[in-house]
Amino acid sequence: MAAPRRPDPEPLRTDDVRAVTIGTVAWAVLLVVLLILRDRLDEQGRGSWVWVAAAGVFLGLVGLRTVRRRRAALRRGGPPAADS
Repeated sequence: MAAPRRPDPEPLRTDDVRAVTIGTVAWAVLLVVLLILRDRLDEQGRGSWVWVAAAGVFLGLVGLRTVRRRRAALRRGGPPAADS
């Protein structure tokens, strides 16, 4: 016989916009550093690291747009928009 289930905890309130912004800025700083070191990275066969950092910046910007839209929807009191 299974023990009775405890109630779910309340969701944590987080600042998702701040977290995604910090991550995106970190990727952007890394991208600049890797662009400065690009020749050395190419010599060592690690030239793709620049593209990894660029992808991190791009995905961070997409994520930033998403969490800003979600925050705005939550402030309006409606459910977050699923598309558009």
